[in-house]
Amino acid sequence: MTQKTVAAAIHSEKSSATTNEHGVFIYGNDTIPYDVIRKPKPSDTAKKVARKVVIKVHPDQRVVATVPHDASEDAIVDAMHKRARWIWQSINDFAKQKDTVLHKRYVSGETQFYLGKRYVLKVIVDAEQVPNVKLSRGKLNVTIKHEVNKDIAPDSQESRLVKIKPLIDKWYQHKAKAIFHERLAELLPKATWVTGIPSFRVMAMKKQWGSCSTKGNLMLNPHLVKAPKECIDYVILHELCHIAEHNHSERFWRLLTQVMPNWKEVKAKLDGMAEMYLNE
Repeated sequence: MTQKTVAAAIHSEKSSATTNEHGVFIYGNDTIPYDVIRKPKPSDTAKKVARKVVIKVHPDQRVVATVPHDASEDAIVDAMHKRARWIWQSINDFAKQKDTVLHKRYVSGETQFYLGKRYVLKVIVDAEQVPNVKLSRGKLNVTIKHEVNKDIAPDSQESRLVKIKPLIDKWYQHKAKAIFHERLAELLPKATWVTGIPSFRVMAMKKQWGSCSTKGNLMLNPHLVKAPKECIDYVILHELCHIAEHNHSERFWRLLTQVMPNWKEVKAKLDGMAEMYLNE
């Protein structure tokens, strides 16, 4: 195995609100961009915080380095150098995983996820029935009317996307609202720092499972309802922790560990299936 050369450089973009740092990571013939997130400066009374650089590769192949507030450029570049092969391999593994995921065609026999389980899609054409989606005996039954459009072939991919996908998307939205409401009510007693019941919206997002506004309002991805309940709980608890701590500080991770000690394992499970759950 030949040793690949490594080079890295960092530049900053300053705005009135924050400083965004971006690195360029070169490993062999591959150029890999990464973001740098600096932890906030701890108060004098705060406990000693970890001094290490934490590098994470996300399922969408983004590389993020979370560093102490005063970490030098040399320290960050050195950390990238030490983990070069792992970073490169992780990016390639996620890329291969993405390549194996086929886009949905919305035909009978395909599978759809709901609460971590696979269900076989069955498309039923019935002119007498109102278009609907029902879960029954391990199958996701989608009933549509056989409406012929002169510009679209009845059984074409375009026709299926027009008639079937919106029905399934609406079904997921409906289920997501109900499940998220149920899980939020169940989990709130754990988040003792939260007063009242936070409002939440369901909105499809390509790169986030959820978010929390500075006012404490939650936004959750309807695709999350495809994951097991423990993964849904992880995302909701993660966002509830942001009500107390708006960034990923040491206090934030302590809070999350307090309410979900096994969050790392649950997060890894969710990350591992992200491409499947987000596949449309």
